[in-house]
Amino acid sequence: MTNSGEAATPRPQRKHRSILIETLLLVVIALVVAVVLKTFFVQAFYIPSPSMVPGLVKDDRILVEKPSYWAGEPQRGDVVVFEDPGHWLPDEDSGPVGPVATLLSKIGLYPTGGHLVKRVIGVGGDTIVCCDDQGRISVNGQPLDEDDYVNEPETSPCRGPRGPGGDCSWTAGPVPDGDLFVMGDNRYDSDDSSAHMCSPDDTACVPGQEFFSQDLVVGKVFAVMLPRDHATWLHRPDTFADVPDAP
Repeated sequence: MTNSGEAATPRPQRKHRSILIETLLLVVIALVVAVVLKTFFVQAFYIPSPSMVPGLVKDDRILVEKPSYWAGEPQRGDVVVFEDPGHWLPDEDSGPVGPVATLLSKIGLYPTGGHLVKRVIGVGGDTIVCCDDQGRISVNGQPLDEDDYVNEPETSPCRGPRGPGGDCSWTAGPVPDGDLFVMGDNRYDSDDSSAHMCSPDDTACVPGQEFFSQDLVVGKVFAVMLPRDHATWLHRPDTFADVPDAP
């Protein structure tokens, strides 16, 4: 029994300690949820170059979803984020800078760099040909109508120039099973599959480096979230629905 003259046990300190523990617990739970979301569902990235203009511009913050490829595979027309297949990515685009940005990127709270963003043009078995008399790329013999999303189609001789000279006459494929052939929408300024094809006079080039394994794909871009005036949803262009399967 407490004497009336004794001072009551102070409790504010216990209350503050309880609030601190609850706050830390909520932070830990939030971080765990963020990591799970990034690992299995949605991850934020930024566009490192102008290779996807006009739809995606440099420094756009994009969202990439992963469930589409849990049981399926990347499809022609998808805009995908993938790991560097080998010396495709300039050193200046290697990822977030600084310890805070690096930490936040690992838990999914900061747009990640160190990856490439391109459009899938060919999948396993496909043959891609550039170009017909209208400057169109063909996949398995089917010309693609890409004027709605490639950059400056009205002033471009073709939709698939290769190299600095803008060579509009080449064939790629058949794409190996499990591999992809990708291109940027800004066809004259994109370090993509067409840029890594071997030129006829380049004897040191290793054929096949224009393709890469779909296992390197992180996910499919489905939205631009920032800047707000450029926010939009992305959809697979209808023209790819007409491409027949490889013979």
